[in-house]
Amino acid sequence: MTTVLIADDQPMQRFGFRMLLESQDDMTVVGEASNGTEAIRLVDRHHPDVVLMDIRMPGLDGIEATRRIVAAGARTRILIVTTFDLDAYAYDGLRAGASGFLVKDAQPEELLAGVRAVASGDAVVAPSLTRRLLDAYIHHLPESGTGDPRPEDARLAALTDREREILTVIGQGWTNAEIAERLHLAESTVKTHIGRILAKTGARDRVQAVILAYDTQLVTPA
Repeated sequence: MTTVLIADDQPMQRFGFRMLLESQDDMTVVGEASNGTEAIRLVDRHHPDVVLMDIRMPGLDGIEATRRIVAAGARTRILIVTTFDLDAYAYDGLRAGASGFLVKDAQPEELLAGVRAVASGDAVVAPSLTRRLLDAYIHHLPESGTGDPRPEDARLAALTDREREILTVIGQGWTNAEIAERLHLAESTVKTHIGRILAKTGARDRVQAVILAYDTQLVTPA
C-alpha cells in the first residue's frame, strides 16, 4: 500500500486528489496539509511514501518544505504539483530534492502513474521535459564567476569513464532505450550503470542526476 500526504492550500484541490487516490486499491491518503509547515509536521508523524506538494502555499511554501523534508533524511518522496509545466518554482523544487513534478491539469491516470513511479524510486519527469525545464531556467545554476574551468566536483570522482559518459547523456535527455542503442549496451546494463551512478553521487533519482550533470558542467545548455 502506497501512503500519500496531500499538501495544498486549496481545500477543493485536496478533496479531488483524495478522492482519486483513495479510489485505488493500492493507495491511501494519510493526511492533508494546507501549508509547508503542516506538511513537514505530518511527514514526521506519518512517514508517507509520497507527498503531493503544491508550490504556492501561505507561510512556508512547498519548495522550502521540500528542502527541509529531504534534508531531514526522510525516505518520503516529493512530487511537486504546479499550475504551469515550466513554472520557475518547479525547477527550484527539483533542486530542493523533489523527485519530479506534474501539472495540476494532468490526466488522472498520469497523476496515479506519477505517484506509483515516485513511490518505487523512479523520477516522474520525462527526460525530454527535464531537459526543457533545465534549459529554460539554466540561469539559476551557479556560475564560476572567473571564466576559468571549475575544479573537478567531488561527486564525480568515484565514477568510471562509462558511468560519467552515461551521466552526461542522461543530462542530455536520452532515455534508457536510446542510451542502450547508441552506446551498444543492453538496457539492463544501462539500468545497472544508472543505479551505480545514483549510489556513488548521492543523487536520489534520475531528475537529481540530470541536475548534477548541469551543476558539474558535464552538460551545458544547447
